[in-house]
Amino acid sequence: MLNVKSISKQYHKHAILNNISFQIKPGEIVGLIGENGAGKSTLLKIIATLEQASSGDVELFEQGYAKNRKALRKYIGYVPQDIAIWEELTVAENMLFFEKLSFQSKSSEELKQLCLDMNLQKWNEPVKTLSGGMKRKLNLAITLIHEPSILLLDEPTVGIDLKSKKEIGSYLFKQAKEKNRMIIYTSHDMDEITELCDRAICIGEDTFYPEILKNTGKEIISL
Repeated sequence: MLNVKSISKQYHKHAILNNISFQIKPGEIVGLIGENGAGKSTLLKIIATLEQASSGDVELFEQGYAKNRKALRKYIGYVPQDIAIWEELTVAENMLFFEKLSFQSKSSEELKQLCLDMNLQKWNEPVKTLSGGMKRKLNLAITLIHEPSILLLDEPTVGIDLKSKKEIGSYLFKQAKEKNRMIIYTSHDMDEITELCDRAICIGEDTFYPEILKNTGKEIISL
């Protein structure tokens, strides 16, 4: 279980997050929504151990980040909004490169199967020749090499075609329900949130997104 406990974040006395608390259980997909500047990306980075909160703590499997930050990183997968892959290398070369940096060892066959599972079939193609959707899939595949228990995704389908968006959504659903992974997913696409997520957490003061979702039957928590 992930337990976010009274997280606040300030930059130069400017409050970005204020006393944010929630829990996520294994197998659950939670949509993180809110207007631009509400702190969604900052919150994901804090949970990913890439930034530290000004106050509060995060617990993963009942272990607090304050004392166990480095040990807990092997359980966390983080997919930033900006694609972070080597454009000049092939899909295979990217996967093999990042496998060397991973917490787990994988064979070339296992890495290829990971790509095939999300319909990324251009194993020997240079990344620079791939569509935006294929690059997003590769970014996700790299994050899953070490089989994280929690997956944090910051706008993982922004700017891609509908087919790739649906394929990524279907794959994430299977990751949560069949492999019991916890997933936090930010998106401005409320149809995507409605289809994919078990519930939604709204941060910030803007009521626009909660209003859109209130008749969808989804549980909405406003923080």
